[in-house]
Amino acid sequence: MTTDTAHPLLGDVHEGDTLPELSYDVTATTVVLGALAARDWRPMHHDHDFAVNRNGTRNIFLNTPNQAAWFERFLTDWSGPEGRLGRMKFRMKGSVFPDDTMVLRGTVTSVGTDDTGCGWVEVLVSLTVDDDLKTDCTARIALPVSAGDNPWARKGHQWQP
Repeated sequence: MTTDTAHPLLGDVHEGDTLPELSYDVTATTVVLGALAARDWRPMHHDHDFAVNRNGTRNIFLNTPNQAAWFERFLTDWSGPEGRLGRMKFRMKGSVFPDDTMVLRGTVTSVGTDDTGCGWVEVLVSLTVDDDLKTDCTARIALPVSAGDNPWARKGHQWQP
């Protein structure tokens, strides 16, 4: 991807482009605050003894909404404030624990416009720990087609995520 702007326009993005990698060192605080933000009071996300001795996991672990938030952050860090997430689907294959370094990587799988002229990019995102795939995600995100375009201004029939 080559662009003179801080965030991409649709024409700057091509199938096969890679998004800038996001690496984050997970702590117990990361796990607990994510669970609290989602009002997820299940003890496997905040109680080490419960997670280890009752659930048989090695520690507390990221919950589903917390992972969703990390995917959203990854995509919107790349797209900028005018990028608008249309849809996202992911499948968790393993847990992310404190002391893990999670790495998010993304590859553009398609670029196009819909019937209303809205620009769309589909991205395949992976969340890995030590190169072990923990969660994969597919996302569709709207990008401005031109400097004056803003996907957030689209309403009703003009917004078809």
